[in-house]
Amino acid sequence: MSDASPPIVVVNPNSDEAVTQAMSAALEGFRLGGGPAIECVTFDDGPIGIMTELHVQEAALRFGQYAQTRPDAGALISACYSQPGVDLARSLTRVPVIGIQDAGVLSALARADLFGVIAVAPGSIPRHLRHLRRLGADRRLAGEVALSEPVSVAESGRGERSFGLLMEAGSRLAAMGAGAVVLGCAGMSGHRARLEAELGIVVIDPTQAAVALALAAILPGQA
Repeated sequence: MSDASPPIVVVNPNSDEAVTQAMSAALEGFRLGGGPAIECVTFDDGPIGIMTELHVQEAALRFGQYAQTRPDAGALISACYSQPGVDLARSLTRVPVIGIQDAGVLSALARADLFGVIAVAPGSIPRHLRHLRRLGADRRLAGEVALSEPVSVAESGRGERSFGLLMEAGSRLAAMGAGAVVLGCAGMSGHRARLEAELGIVVIDPTQAAVALALAAILPGQA
């Protein structure tokens, strides 16, 4: 394998560096000896969280513009569950561009008949459902449940309060028939393993799923 494997660039389109650091920690096991570097990037001029349609559209432009500056990348990942800018970036670069909702949902479909999604806030759900219809995956959706109390994106993956809220949402989805649960926010990654152990069903971190797809795209082509 070449020592010059192009890096996988994982972009956090919000400005919360704590979220980027948590994503990077969750991806540590994907940093393979001799494999591509995994860079985690923060958009410092973004909002503290991608919560509204305006945030998504603004982030899409930033991500598309950033993609043009990274022809050196082996893959680019839009690491927000609303995956802003994926279509735009694909029109501007030949580098593979992956959105974490696509990756998380496809991983869930490969692991279970029905899947569920935990959203960080109710307002995100209509946006997520539109994309599921585009994927044609809505027929296998057991349901999408938002956390019952407000939490920040950064808080959603750490602390007992957020873990309890995730357990509540995950238990509801399991009762609805979900055999796999996708974390509907990149910030939730810190709770993935514990949540899976407690729920007893598959729990998917979509950023990890996206990096796995990126590795599959890059590694076979390396000498």
